[in-house]
Amino acid sequence: MALLASTGLRNKVLDTASVKSILAGGFIHVYSSTVADIPATADAAIDPAKHTKLLTVYGDGFSAGLNLGTASGRAIGKAAGETWSGPVLATGNAVFFRYVAAGDTGALSTTEARYQGRCGTSGAELNLSSLALTAGNTQAVNFASISLPG
Repeated sequence: MALLASTGLRNKVLDTASVKSILAGGFIHVYSSTVADIPATADAAIDPAKHTKLLTVYGDGFSAGLNLGTASGRAIGKAAGETWSGPVLATGNAVFFRYVAAGDTGALSTTEARYQGRCGTSGAELNLSSLALTAGNTQAVNFASISLPG
């Protein structure tokens, strides 16, 4: 799976704003599910019967939204000084994630700004130290990069 951009994110970038400004203060939500149940698009709804939220990643580890740094070489990553992490909410295996703008409810939408991708330990859109997450632990995201095709 490649990194999927929602219709809302693409339209906002084309109309008025940058990925950096659109996702400023947003969050990364990490979910478990079967591979077959991963939403086909970033516009699709999160279904609590099929998608268990394991983790929300914050810019300060507990409440602040995420911010992106300065773009370089067709890519943008974490803002300097932010420690992206969060408490694991439920035990399970991380399968996919959504990087969403603040206020996103996870409902079906063609206006919400979202990125969606797979979780892995290497070569995925979001690499974690382990896919097996345990409730009560803290999970860090030490590296993040979003690039645009060239």
